[in-house]
Amino acid sequence: MDSKDLAALPPSRNPNIIPNHSAKRKDRDFLNHLETYLAKRDGVDKLLKISRYATKIILASSALPENLPLTQRLKSFESSVGVSRKAFRLGKFVQDINSLRSSSFDSKQDIILSVIAYGGEGLYYFAEQFIWLAKSGLIDGKHSRNMAKISAWAEFIGYLGSITLKFRDLKGMTEDEACLESSIEIAEMRGIDCEEERVKLRKVRDKKLMKKLSIVQDFADGLMALADIRDGKGRLSAPLLLSSAGLLSAVISTHKNWVSC
Repeated sequence: MDSKDLAALPPSRNPNIIPNHSAKRKDRDFLNHLETYLAKRDGVDKLLKISRYATKIILASSALPENLPLTQRLKSFESSVGVSRKAFRLGKFVQDINSLRSSSFDSKQDIILSVIAYGGEGLYYFAEQFIWLAKSGLIDGKHSRNMAKISAWAEFIGYLGSITLKFRDLKGMTEDEACLESSIEIAEMRGIDCEEERVKLRKVRDKKLMKKLSIVQDFADGLMALADIRDGKGRLSAPLLLSSAGLLSAVISTHKNWVSC
């Protein structure tokens, strides 16, 4: 793939503009990195998410007797963290509006999928604000059940759009990877130095891995949204399964945010 071909690629697929996260991780002091991470609301939110779903796994596994005081404390902690996390979503729907505004579209299908992905997630975050206000006691909680349904449906639809978009991005990255591998193979046969192409290939593979992890995270979160839609009914709504999916999502998102900050 020559420089003209690379320049024609969208930013999400151009290996020339993929940040070198491995170098960033090596160069940064851990405590400075941690400070930057915790300064972001997503950083704190994901740590709370890990705490919440780790607690839910303990409770769902029946490892502790129901009448044990510690069990009641864990239930109270889990509930409190759940409400606290909703506070971190205040105004977060604005980022989806801006993401949709700044997106570049190559086809009508791109427009539709982006509206589904960003619109669904934005509506979810918007509805979550009112659920938090209801749970906090500021507004009447009689409508919180309906708002929770709207939130769950919007979240689920948003994940469907997001997963579809990410699979398309992944396909493009696979094509870029194949082109770079072919260029390296040809260069090696001719005895030409191809270190630049090797660096680009590593970057593409790193980004491809992150995209795969992001898809896994969306599937995990989508499973929990589906359980909310079905009011916890069905085999896919088993507490231990959902708690494990939540913890998996939390760990992946924590890793992504840590790498990107």
